[in-house]
Amino acid sequence: MSTVSLYNLWREKATEDPDLQQELLALDPAADRAEIDERFSRDLEFGTAGLRGILGAGTNRMNIYVVRRATQGLCNYLRSTDLPQSIAIGYDSRIKSDLFAMEAARVIAANGITAWLYPRLEPTPALSWAVRHLGCGAGICITASHNPAKYNGYKVYGSDGCQIAPEVADAVLAQIEKVDLFDGPALCSGSELIRTIPESCLEAFLDAVQAQSVAGAGKPDLKVVYTPLNGAGLECVTKILRRIGIEDVTVVPEQELPDGNFPTCPYPNPEIREAMEKGLQLCRTLHPDLLLGTDPDCDRMGVAVPQGDDYRLISGNEMGVLLLDYICRRRLEQGTMPQNPVAVTTIVSTDMTDAVAAEYGVELRRVLTGFKFIGEQIAALEAEGKPERYILGFEESYGYLSGTHVRDKDAVNASMLCCEMTAWYKQQGMTLAQAIDALYEKHGYFRNDLKSLTFEGSDGMAKMQRIMDTLRAQPPKTFNGQPVTEFVDYLAEGTGLPKSNVLQFQSEGAKVLVRPSGTEPKIKIYLSARAADMETAAAVNRKILDEITEAYFS
Repeated sequence: MSTVSLYNLWREKATEDPDLQQELLALDPAADRAEIDERFSRDLEFGTAGLRGILGAGTNRMNIYVVRRATQGLCNYLRSTDLPQSIAIGYDSRIKSDLFAMEAARVIAANGITAWLYPRLEPTPALSWAVRHLGCGAGICITASHNPAKYNGYKVYGSDGCQIAPEVADAVLAQIEKVDLFDGPALCSGSELIRTIPESCLEAFLDAVQAQSVAGAGKPDLKVVYTPLNGAGLECVTKILRRIGIEDVTVVPEQELPDGNFPTCPYPNPEIREAMEKGLQLCRTLHPDLLLGTDPDCDRMGVAVPQGDDYRLISGNEMGVLLLDYICRRRLEQGTMPQNPVAVTTIVSTDMTDAVAAEYGVELRRVLTGFKFIGEQIAALEAEGKPERYILGFEESYGYLSGTHVRDKDAVNASMLCCEMTAWYKQQGMTLAQAIDALYEKHGYFRNDLKSLTFEGSDGMAKMQRIMDTLRAQPPKTFNGQPVTEFVDYLAEGTGLPKSNVLQFQSEGAKVLVRPSGTEPKIKIYLSARAADMETAAAVNRKILDEITEAYFS
């Protein structure tokens, strides 16, 4: 069927959401052909991260019809297995998240499967918890994480609380493709199979988070400014801070209440200074010990700390290193360090982690990008009967988890640990800025930078693939005048990891990884350099980035 024919079909059948009809009527098949082609030329891609896309009308957009179809496919898959016939559903503050969650529940119940639905928006890790706590066969979280306001998404979780593995995603997709978009999904208008997740489930989640504390006795002396970035973190983060005795918490007023338009931060990502700017402004007035920020679904945490007369943003890699060092110190002091401890991070995270892990005798495991792979390592330790060996997992993209209570990154857990750590260093007369600088002095100056290049439009994915193909066929020979001594293609055999579209290049003192994003039309370039000081390392990364972009992206 042509894109114009599909457009006309949507004009006829997509009548339940007036916003979609308004969009469709505003399009002119002659004048807006490129826009119609972009919306209807393909289905929104379903992968291990589920669905993520721009809100609106079309098969390549997030809307109730795409959500219903995906849910019907998931139900068909679940019914073909021996897994429990129940699905937990969570959602964040994004536009139409609550609607999509309810539409998913209607499809699930109509298929004779129990739908457990959170009664209000909650963090993504609370959904991962609910899947296992309630004994569900799967989970759905309606979120687009830290993407701009025009996006929403649909994450699928397995019975283990992890985002689904590639082979499960393929099986679910095969079922989705059999479902007619408009007439295929079953729907109910009300059912006893749609049940509310009880408050006891959320409280049990907070109990499990609190159990990961390594602070010891005493009330933390800490003054905190917190921003949930108009997302789902407010309830759980403030509750966990009160539980551990931190009461001096000021919430950034402009970003306190849920608002999927994210009016003060167009890109609601705590990795980005612009998103944290309202909090930084408040810090300059209140002078707290710490600024905390969590993204809209509260699985990522960003931090700023005093440095001189202003506040310094701590990077995701720096926070991962700080948390690993802190957890090891405190566990050794308290006698709670397990035998043969394990930490897990990703292939794109800082090599400084290796140095810290070696200092404390921790086995460091590296996995592909995506927290589900860290979750798989937890599951493997659990299968061995030794889950206590796991002490921390982190991604450079601001995702952290110190316990086995969930199988996804957890900004509630991370916020608690970061506050404890800040209070502990405060007792030593140090800020977190001084703490990370001390670790640089001890282990060397590791500089990590990330450059994301966006490829929008219907041909964006094809452009990205051409660039990756060229890098494979004609890899760089030198970086900053130094020969490239190692080239790893993670699509090839022998890496010890599942095949993935990632390329790694190494020279003396520098490393570069290139991969397409799994959730956005972007290619990400990860640069890492170690030098005698941070300025020199930063200059090396800049030079290498210039070389790569000129050779392959110009």
